[in-house]
Amino acid sequence: MMEQRVYGTTSVLQLIFTISCLLLLSYSGSVTAYKNYTVGDSLGWYDTLEKPNVNYQKWADTKNFSLGDFLIFNTDNNHSIVQTYNFTTYKLCDYDDALQNDTIEWSAADPSATTPHPISVAIPLVKEGMNYFFSSDYDGEQCENGQHFQINVTHGQGLPKSLQEPDDAPAPNAPDYASDDSAPDTIVPANFNHPIEQESDKDEDSGSVSLFFNFLDRKLHGFFVLLGIVCIL
Repeated sequence: MMEQRVYGTTSVLQLIFTISCLLLLSYSGSVTAYKNYTVGDSLGWYDTLEKPNVNYQKWADTKNFSLGDFLIFNTDNNHSIVQTYNFTTYKLCDYDDALQNDTIEWSAADPSATTPHPISVAIPLVKEGMNYFFSSDYDGEQCENGQHFQINVTHGQGLPKSLQEPDDAPAPNAPDYASDDSAPDTIVPANFNHPIEQESDKDEDSGSVSLFFNFLDRKLHGFFVLLGIVCIL
């Protein structure tokens, strides 16, 4: 009788242990951070006349893009950056007739510049579905020479609060968006680091609740790490 009781207790413990390991795998796989993608990697954002080896569509096809991710464009002031949700605008390599709410020129080129200088532009992915990017400079010549690509943006974790705006907020290229014609404030240095932490966006009234859940999350994380080590052993 004693042996049966010990055997039954051991079976229950083994079952609990197995379930805990499965929960650990589920917990660790569900945590995905927002990502920064450097367009073209080390080649930057240029047309094939300047850099013959670039292939932005091939680069994009190897990535998985989600809401809240950033695209980092490293280029110079002789190449523009246009984002559109309109396939026709994309195929024409021209946004002159595009609607204000479906096309954004994040960085305008300056063909008259005799000495190009490097710029880095960070563009957040804020709309699910197809997003199109191209350079419209020189009447679309740069676009026609390889400076374009399209991506499909999935929902992922959804937008972080820092990127959520009212539906009636003006587009970055709208006349009332800023007091001048400069590019949006998303132009950042090349060593830009994606803002992962979102605590500053929470209301002060929920501060104590936040601290409690942060404390609980740390404890659970430590428990799962310890459990993971035991599972491996």
